This record gives sequence, structure tokens and C-alpha cells, in this order.
Amino acid sequence: MSAAPAPLGRSDPADFAAALVTWTERGLYCPAGDFHIDPCRAVQTAVITHAHGDHLRGGCARYLLAAAGESLARHRLGRGSSVTGLEYGVPVSLGGVRVSLHAAGHVLGSSQVRIEHAGCVWVVSGDYKRQPDPTCAPFEELACDVFVSEATFAQPRYRWPPTADVVAQIWDWWRDNRARGIASVLFCYALGKAQRVLAELTAFTDQTVYVHPAIAPLTRLYRKAGIRLLPTLTSAASADYRGSLVLVPPGAAGTSWMRRLGEHSRALCSGWMCEPEQARRRAYDRGFVLSDHADWPALTSTCLATGARRVLLMHGQSSALAEFLRQRGVDAQAIAQPAGVTVPP
Repeated sequence: MSAAPAPLGRSDPADFAAALVTWTERGLYCPAGDFHIDPCRAVQTAVITHAHGDHLRGGCARYLLAAAGESLARHRLGRGSSVTGLEYGVPVSLGGVRVSLHAAGHVLGSSQVRIEHAGCVWVVSGDYKRQPDPTCAPFEELACDVFVSEATFAQPRYRWPPTADVVAQIWDWWRDNRARGIASVLFCYALGKAQRVLAELTAFTDQTVYVHPAIAPLTRLYRKAGIRLLPTLTSAASADYRGSLVLVPPGAAGTSWMRRLGEHSRALCSGWMCEPEQARRRAYDRGFVLSDHADWPALTSTCLATGARRVLLMHGQSSALAEFLRQRGVDAQAIAQPAGVTVPP
């Protein structure tokens, strides 16, 4: 038997007759529109914020997502899935609820979900960032009554350096390794991070980069979307990788596939590299702080800029951000979940 929906946060009858979005065992649910947002299990109608695997899962009868990310979703879901792409800012009606998607700045096609019903506006952010990124549309600030925000890096110690400085560090590391005659193996997520690195490096070089087979098809879809990237070759056992940059998903670390690369230096590209001990603990030679999520200053400023009287937080450690917002008069809290239900990572 399915668990009964649990309201998100405290209700305020004077302003909100009923919670517009609830939490169920399948994830975020809008009862008035009868749709789920990034469901963790199969549902009838899924509104998807982006194509990462922890937000886009197979088995749903119908998917709605941003047109910019439609090709990525079709690639990941496979044939036979019902996928509808929506242009940013163009509303549709779901069960009498007005729904529109707006750029989140996370990866290509990433969206915030704006939901309007009975004079109340909720915005579910999905994952987002505020730093400029040549591979996706920039985050759009939206006014709302309730803002559901991610909180992946919701601690004051997470503050991103300028992207140009980080990319210059990657370029210098690659050149140093080339002078040593070894490969530069940069671990980065296959969707979003790898393509961002390839785009940002065009400011420094036009050299060809090798990519892992898991990264290659996603990179081709970015090119078809008109994103300018460095030229790439899919890695092959016969290639000579000395002096080359090779992009590899973190899941390939420690596998037999790595042997083909010969002698190499290993680095990870992630917001978690803001903590140097993370690189050492994971046995990386270098760590580059490049994240596709909002850092502490971006999270705090974004939550306040929405003008929302209530902010609900999910993913990550939310206590510090909730307290920061409460001190500024915002009703902020982590999403209340039914017993035994956890938010997907």
C-alpha cells in the first residue's frame, strides 16, 4: 500500500489552503495537477528537471522536460519512452495547474519547475548553479511564494573560485604532464561536467581530447545542440595517450579499462575538491574545484531573491542554510518526509 502524501513544511491556512506539492514514497507530487517531479519510482506523469540518473528514471508513462534536454533524456531512457520537450517559459496546463520550466544553469536542458494554482506559486529548483557556463542556459530568478531548493553544498565553507582560474589550473596541469610524457586523466561526470570542461578549455587550446566511451555519445548530443567544444576522440586500446588529456567518469576508476592509459596523473573535477583532504583520501594527484551546483553564497542569495516566505530544502545538509534563512524572516526547513522514506541522493 502506498504511503499517504506528507505535506512539505508547515501549512499556513491564511495563505495556502493546501500544500501544492507533497512528498510521497515516489518523491515530489503535485496533487492538484496529478504529476510528480523527478520521481524516484515509476509514475503516470513525470516532470523532469534534468537528465542526470538521480532525477530521470525509467518506467514512467509520460515525461515532460525542457526541449533543450530532450535528446539527452531520449538517449538515457531508450526507445519507446513518451518524452515531450517544453520550451523554457512556455506554460502548459496539467489538471488545471499552470506549469512552466525555466533555466536552472546546472547542465544542458536543466530546469526549475514553476507551479501556479489558486493564486499560489511554488518553484522547485532541481539542481542549479549561478556561475556562468557556456554549455547551458543561465539560471533564471523566479519570484514565488514557496521555493524548494537543493542544498547539496549548503555549508559556509563551500565557496567556488572563479571558473577561469580553475580551468587555467587544469590547462597548466595538462601541459606539465605532457612535458613529463604522461597522460592527464581527469575524472568528471559523464553528463554536464565533461562537456563543460571541453567547452571551457577552448579558451586555451584547440587540441583533441580523448573521452571514455560513456562520455562520447553525450558529447555528440551537446555538439548537435550547437555547443562549442574541443575536438574529441573516443578512447581506444591502440591509442598512445602520452601527453594527452583523457576525460573519464569516476565510476571507471580502479577498473581494468584504466590500464590502457599507461603512466598518468589522476585528478578529479568536483565541488567536493574544495576540501583538499578529499583528493588525498580518494588517491587523486590533484583536485579541481569546478561544480555544477550552487555554493553557499549562491544558495543564500538565490533563496532570498525569490522573495519566498517559505523555503524548503532537499539534498545535502540543510540545517545551516535553514537557520540562515530563518534569521532573515523566512520560514525555512528541510522537507518533512514520511517515516522510512529518504530523499534520493
